[in-house]
Amino acid sequence: MANHISAEKRIRNTKTKRDQNRYQGRTVRNAVKKLRETDEKEPLVKDLPGVVSKIDKLAKKNVIHKNKAANLKSKLMRKANVVAATVAPAPPVAPATPAEQ
Repeated sequence: MANHISAEKRIRNTKTKRDQNRYQGRTVRNAVKKLRETDEKEPLVKDLPGVVSKIDKLAKKNVIHKNKAANLKSKLMRKANVVAATVAPAPPVAPATPAEQ
């Protein structure tokens, strides 16, 4: 048990910060899992910037390592590009005008 007031305060602060970090880490893990499971373009495009921002914030506060953050973002971007490429229809081909012939 702590013998000093400052040590007791440090224990309280540490517990609070640990709980906040665990909560934020858990919510980001759930968001990443949700993005990995989806194969639809619309929710992926809508949610990806927010999840990437959260990952960056966790790395900035040293909740997760910066390399882990980079790996997570890279894998999510790769999945988003694959989904966008497979779901996107082929671009329409404009008919040739008489001037081009």
